[in-house]
Amino acid sequence: MRLNDILQGVEHEIVQGGDCDVKKLTIDSRMVCKGGLFFCITGIHSDGHSFLPQAAEDGAAAAVIDKDQPSYPPGITIVKVADTRKAMSLAAANFYGNPADSLILAGVTGTNGKTSSVYFVESVLEEWRKQHGIITTVDCRACGKPVEIHFATSTTPDSIELHKILRAMKDDGAQYVAMEVTSHALALEKVEGVHYRVAGFTNLTQDHLDFHKDFDDYRDTKKRLYGQCDHAVTNIDDPYGAYMVEGHPCTVTTYSIDKESDLRAVNVQLLDNGVKFDVAISGETVHFSLPVRGRFTVYNALNAIGMCLALGAPADVIAKGLAKVKGVPGRIQSVPSGHDFDVIVDYSHTPDSIENILTTVRETTRGRVIVIFGCGGDRDPIKRPIMGEIAASRADYVIVTSDNPRTEDPASILSQIEVGVKRGSASYELEIDRREAIEKGIKMAQPGDTVVIAGKGHEDYQIFADRTIHFDDYEEAVKVLESLKVRS
Repeated sequence: MRLNDILQGVEHEIVQGGDCDVKKLTIDSRMVCKGGLFFCITGIHSDGHSFLPQAAEDGAAAAVIDKDQPSYPPGITIVKVADTRKAMSLAAANFYGNPADSLILAGVTGTNGKTSSVYFVESVLEEWRKQHGIITTVDCRACGKPVEIHFATSTTPDSIELHKILRAMKDDGAQYVAMEVTSHALALEKVEGVHYRVAGFTNLTQDHLDFHKDFDDYRDTKKRLYGQCDHAVTNIDDPYGAYMVEGHPCTVTTYSIDKESDLRAVNVQLLDNGVKFDVAISGETVHFSLPVRGRFTVYNALNAIGMCLALGAPADVIAKGLAKVKGVPGRIQSVPSGHDFDVIVDYSHTPDSIENILTTVRETTRGRVIVIFGCGGDRDPIKRPIMGEIAASRADYVIVTSDNPRTEDPASILSQIEVGVKRGSASYELEIDRREAIEKGIKMAQPGDTVVIAGKGHEDYQIFADRTIHFDDYEEAVKVLESLKVRS
């Protein structure tokens, strides 16, 4: 594809060279090939501008910069823009034929519940018999098949991969795509120029303050999504639900359990095998039933209901689709124990989410609630004691352990969590080794107890300073439970 065509709609200045053929886009200098277009991105730990000479040496046809350089390597076209990330999003869309323009997109943002909301929307799209794709923290699928396009980030892909994925989904026949849209994605311009038919907001609590300068910045970054959609669906029970859509031209549907709203859940039943509730839609009372536990499931379902109505799905189809939800890997996922106690794996890694999961299991647990959790390294340290206090206030026994310590000292992370645990009433212990912690928690369980293994959910790895190992909470729990069967 010609460079000039890739740069359509991108304000730019040609500093050196001219139009040329481009075969590939990349932000990784190690992935530059002959005829590549290299985007010089200023990141947290490195600056792509410093790799410009290497990119030229490796055959890049052109490079996009947003900082003037003292000199430029010969034989490469240099394109100057105001913001490389924003330009990359628009250029990637052009390179892959602007696939988002011919797809019906549904985006979900918020601190917790994004993945579940997308899965719920997917279940409705399946019932509605619409070809679709999803992009979530857990997986990326088009028309029921995995999309084999690797992306480095854990949730919303970088813009080059995003448009490549959307192109693949369109080519596979997808008409609709439901996806998570994180604050990182919005802040880093990953979805610049992408327009959503509908965007849903779940909730907002403290998270990612290692990346955002403060909570207000985090909140306002999330809000940017509603300037890119036709229809917004928002949780009016959340303190920030009304603020999120304020000032944007999109039409709005509100949902709630407590307050008056467009979609209010009434007759809510929180059962040990799911939830049931009613919602008035177009003057008719529609009954909903989902095989997923927890009050937060009602909120995620309401979000999905509002989004699917905005997409045009009939209310009865939505109800049938949600009744067939298969559950989300690592989200309040039961591990078959073969014993008279329960073991649950959950991704809860924020103050609000750990409070939600512990409150939910408390409602149906006859005995003790035992929780095993940690906090990730190189991430928001402020939430560590907060989560510790919540865990020790909602559970009967707490085992504080490692999550993904990354470059931080695991013992130091545990000590910061312990500060909050001491403010709660639960007995507790510190066990750095996550495998040992899971084994201890399960082995101490008695009839009627519930063991919650929190923080990593679907993840099948653990990240240390010098290595990444395979580690799956669900698998580890199964191993311990199997060993107990052998001994009994």
